[in-house]
Amino acid sequence: MSRVLVIGSHSQMSREIGGALSAASLPMEYAAGNADALQRLRIRSFGVVITSPDSAIDEDLALLEEIRVIRPGVKCIVLAHSSTPDDVIAAMRARVFACFTPPFEAYDVANLASKAASDSQWRDDIQILSARAGWVSVRVNCRLITAERLLTFAKELSTRLPEDTRQETMQALREILLNAMEHGAAFNAEQVIEVTAVRTARAMVFYVRDPGSGFRRESLSHAAIADLSDDPANHIIQREEEGIRAGGYGLLMAGGTVDELIYSEIGNEVLLIKYVNSD
Repeated sequence: MSRVLVIGSHSQMSREIGGALSAASLPMEYAAGNADALQRLRIRSFGVVITSPDSAIDEDLALLEEIRVIRPGVKCIVLAHSSTPDDVIAAMRARVFACFTPPFEAYDVANLASKAASDSQWRDDIQILSARAGWVSVRVNCRLITAERLLTFAKELSTRLPEDTRQETMQALREILLNAMEHGAAFNAEQVIEVTAVRTARAMVFYVRDPGSGFRRESLSHAAIADLSDDPANHIIQREEEGIRAGGYGLLMAGGTVDELIYSEIGNEVLLIKYVNSD
């Protein structure tokens, strides 16, 4: 497993992230700042670099260019004090591994860094099809870590939503992404799904399309959303009998946290719509 370099040794958040990495027995070092980080990268190899939470995204992307001259294969997790849609698009084009702005959760950053440290297939997992402020379309490989990475960018594109609402919307999107990857593509990394984020004057809209043959609601007896009995756990027995992983509440939960959840006729395309207050 490769080393992680955490920039910002005097930052409380950087220290918390480093502590979480150490607790997971992941080799890591702190760098005082960008110049120190570049010097350390010249001396020894690091697989993942986490930028300072006090930096701006454009500063981090400039640093990443210098880092890749020294270590071309490094994965960069950007922490920044704020972001705009143009910043997020630029980060995606630069193949940043993931992007976070406040409120930071040290465990989430460290957990993704831990996965990044052992991942060698990440570089082409997210392909941009179209990107401009208000409309971003990507094609992604069907891997769990790719879904987690994509969610960091989707969250940054949803900054107009109140924080609680944004968290709920991201949870709904996560369930839809995992459902598409699991049931539409059987977590086959050679399969891809398409995801589009559209920001209108009154709504945040996500469109997800998987390569599967779709489903009919009446065929989802293993999912809570199709369970018409009084027992909300009734579908669990069938999932165990069919050897399906624990779960089944994803679609039900997603439908309850966004304003509209709309499926295409065969069920392999879905729209998630969350309305934005136009005060």
